[in-house]
Amino acid sequence: MADNKTQGQILSEKLLIESKSAWEKISDEEFRLTFDLCERYKTFLNKAKTEREFVEETEKLAKSKGYIAIEELINSQKKLMPGMKVYSIGRNKTVVLAVIGEESLEKGVNIVGAHIDSPRIDLKPNPVYEANDMVFLKTHYYGGIKKYQWVTIPLAMHGVVVKRDGSKVNIKIGEDDNDTVFTITDLLPHLAADQMQKKMSEGITGEGLNILSGSIPYKDDKVKDKVKLNILNILNEKYGIVEEDLISAELEMVPKFNAVDVGFDKSMIGAYGQDDRVCAYTALEAILDTEKVKRTAVCILTDKEEIGSMGNTGAQSSFFVNFLADLCSLSVDNYNDIMLRRCLSNSKMLSADVNAAIDPTYENVYEKRNSSFLGRGIVLQKYTGARGKSGASDANAEFVGEIRKLFNDNNVVWQSAELGKVDQGGGGTIAQFIANLNVDVIDCGVAVLSMHSPFEVTSKVDVYMAYKAYKTFYINLV
Repeated sequence: MADNKTQGQILSEKLLIESKSAWEKISDEEFRLTFDLCERYKTFLNKAKTEREFVEETEKLAKSKGYIAIEELINSQKKLMPGMKVYSIGRNKTVVLAVIGEESLEKGVNIVGAHIDSPRIDLKPNPVYEANDMVFLKTHYYGGIKKYQWVTIPLAMHGVVVKRDGSKVNIKIGEDDNDTVFTITDLLPHLAADQMQKKMSEGITGEGLNILSGSIPYKDDKVKDKVKLNILNILNEKYGIVEEDLISAELEMVPKFNAVDVGFDKSMIGAYGQDDRVCAYTALEAILDTEKVKRTAVCILTDKEEIGSMGNTGAQSSFFVNFLADLCSLSVDNYNDIMLRRCLSNSKMLSADVNAAIDPTYENVYEKRNSSFLGRGIVLQKYTGARGKSGASDANAEFVGEIRKLFNDNNVVWQSAELGKVDQGGGGTIAQFIANLNVDVIDCGVAVLSMHSPFEVTSKVDVYMAYKAYKTFYINLV
């Protein structure tokens, strides 16, 4: 009974932050919605292990929800009207979607932005070589990985090859249950005395991440590299490609693992690529479930974040700004540049990226009062960066307060965190690049265990709270 509370208990409830599991705060109905959402999420993860596949699946879902490619409107010279849903794809590796609101675009838009690339291992332009009667593929890892985590696990090959005639071949090998897989070998413990004395970062080298790919020689005593010739012949017979075609290819090696439940209670998800597809998928589903908005809602899903958001498919490119310019141009009769500038300066964004959940096994690298916890809801991260906030956009107090109120008013369970101890390291997101466009931005994403590993872990209730947070932001921030 409230009447039996002490003055200290009453004061504690009024003044102190309450931090407990989001599982304890959701209703039975939200519990059901959480598990339903996560089944869809796991299915999507299994289909979209690369940025190209994510874009392909996104386009399918968008079209099923009535989205129209903005290029169609441009070509037909049709104007945008409130309630219209449009999308645009950039070079098959980035995508942006929008639900047109009732207000003028000059008053700004509500943006949720995530990235759809993940750490992985890419093939080099000239990858195929033979050694000791085996064929290997040379690689160059992409993004921040612990190299030792990628050896002796089953790997699948995903990507595209553009042939000399300009035609494109899609490659996906290793995902079907009866399909062949690939792997990177490691040294047996009996002969690893020298290796075991090295630092973990040196035990497996970048040039040692070679993909084992075959061992049967081509039956012809008059040729060299018989195993390599046999492998290239198999590729030629199946895909019509030759060795030179691999120079104009994007082939990625990703874990064969499918997304699965983790724990006796099935409360968690284990999968490759949850950084940052857990935020990208929930941001996508949230906008696909959004039908009517006062301010235009925009979802931007970018490539290249893991290597600095560089290039024409990354957040530093003009793709997103060009899309907003197209929206502005299609909404008025006499477009000019100042309209776009006003749109940007009045816009607000959730940079939907993950945070490192505190791990009790490695608690010494975290500052517990300012760390995220698995299962305590969406994580607000005011700034990222490294050590002295280097590379951070650092959201202003007014915007943090606005988002905090928005979430509290709409029963979104949230927590606040940094990324480890100040001098320990750090990281960055796409927030800084959108903030440089004069947009208010704060990082807001899901806590992850074993981040950047081939098998990352998230809490299902956090996945649901991400969806709820992003949908609330699209619809209710005015």
